[in-house]
Formats: sequence, structure tokens, C-alpha cells
Amino acid sequence: MFSLAEESPLYFEQRAAAQGYRAVAGVDEAGRGPLAGPVVAAAVILPAVFELPGLTDSKQLTAAARERLFPCICRQAVAWGVGLADAATVDRINILQATLQAMRRAVNRLAVPADFLLIDGITPLPGTVAQQTLKRGDSRSLSVAAASVLAKVVRDRYMLIMENRFPGYGFAGHKGYGSAAHREAIARLGPCPLHRRTFRGVREYL
Repeated sequence: MFSLAEESPLYFEQRAAAQGYRAVAGVDEAGRGPLAGPVVAAAVILPAVFELPGLTDSKQLTAAARERLFPCICRQAVAWGVGLADAATVDRINILQATLQAMRRAVNRLAVPADFLLIDGITPLPGTVAQQTLKRGDSRSLSVAAASVLAKVVRDRYMLIMENRFPGYGFAGHKGYGSAAHREAIARLGPCPLHRRTFRGVREYL
């Protein structure tokens, strides 16, 4: 459910279009909080006329719903891109800067260059492209919601692959977040290369 009654799901995209912008990209991320794995960002440019029942903030959707929506978004979008910053990057430059780096990479991978960005959150993206930050943007803008779904699905799929590479941590279940089972595994096995060594819950076991 989109949160502001006076705003249509494409309100911000349409407002940017009325100002002359022709390629408005929603940008969002997944994975700022986990103890392990990358932060993944996505950027999505939707067509002027777009409707996808069920699309909203990825955090409000089940994994099955996100997987169902993922190919529909990719198929209908004018362009989409995904970027990531790995755990080592998070440790080197901090999670905020790593998130912005992943977002820049996602925007740069759009097949159609964006001339306006709608960014979830309160932190602008460094660069020259016109933009607007949106608190709770993934529940107020369809293009940001679409980006949130793509970022979340890509990150979850990545963590499923990492389950086989680093067995014993349960990445397939908690996806790197700080669940009780994950914290117990870190205490028992020690951190693996996928863990963010500067994060509390990991650094104590180095």
C-alpha cells in the first residue's frame, strides 16, 4: 500500500517528467544491516504507463512474491541495472559509502542513461545527475519499489550461492542477517571472508 493518499504510485516520476526529464530512475538497496554479504543496489527506469499488481516495498513482500515480480519488472522496465559492494569494501569505506558506491554502479549499468534519480533514503548520490531523495521511497514510488525488489532478489540469490561456498553458517536461511543461529555459528566457526569484520557481532571473534 502506497503511504500518501495524495500521491499516486507514479507521482514523483510524473512530476519529474513534467519538469522535462525523460529517463527517471528509482534507486534502492538491500543489505545495509547484515553481518555478512554485499550491499546490493538496483536502479530501474519504468515506462510512463506502468502497472504491476502487488508491487510495493520489497520488505513488505514474501520471497515468493519478490521472485514472481522480478522477471515482470525486468521485462517491462525501460532499463534496469544492479551494482554491489562486497564485505571487504564495506569494511574499508564504511556501509554508507559502500551503499552509495553500489548505487552508482547500478545507475551506471542502465542501458538508457538516467537524467533524474529518485533515491530511497536521505542521502544524495554523488554526481551530476539531477535527483531527489525520498524517505520511505520504496513505499511511495513505483520505480523505487521496483528497484527494491530487484536488489533484494539479487542479494538473496547471491547468499544462496554462498551457502554452498561457506557451509555451516546458514546463509540460505538468514541471508547474512544477525539472527541468533547466525551469531551462534560465528561464535562457533569464526568469521568467514563473507563477514563484515567492522560490524559488531563479527569483530569480537576475529
